[in-house]
Amino acid sequence: QVQLVESGGGLVQAGGSLRLSCVASGGTFSNYAMGWFRQAPGKERESVAAISWSGARRYHVDPVKGRFTISRDNAKNTVYLQMNSLEPEDTAVYYCAANGRAFYSSNWYNSGDYDYWGQGTQVTVSS
Repeated sequence: QVQLVESGGGLVQAGGSLRLSCVASGGTFSNYAMGWFRQAPGKERESVAAISWSGARRYHVDPVKGRFTISRDNAKNTVYLQMNSLEPEDTAVYYCAANGRAFYSSNWYNSGDYDYWGQGTQVTVSS
């Protein structure tokens, strides 16, 4: 059983930056691909970014490309989401998740393929 704990959320003005962290425990972190998802009020959860177990493959959804960057440090059992040039539309609860199954460019965004989830951290971007 893998436990995930996110941190780093908060209130920031448009154009600002935040760095989210997600620390894993209870499993072998390097066995899992990791993803970040978000859910805004009244909307469905959506994928944001994901990274393979080694960090060699990274994916970002189009709305965040060039602004957000996912990375990981397997020695620290931590995955990060660096968020720059934040926009009010980025306001949401951000969740990290672990994928112990097959991880490809065709499925990284599928939340159903992620086995473990954190409790989420709120990101609010004011205009």
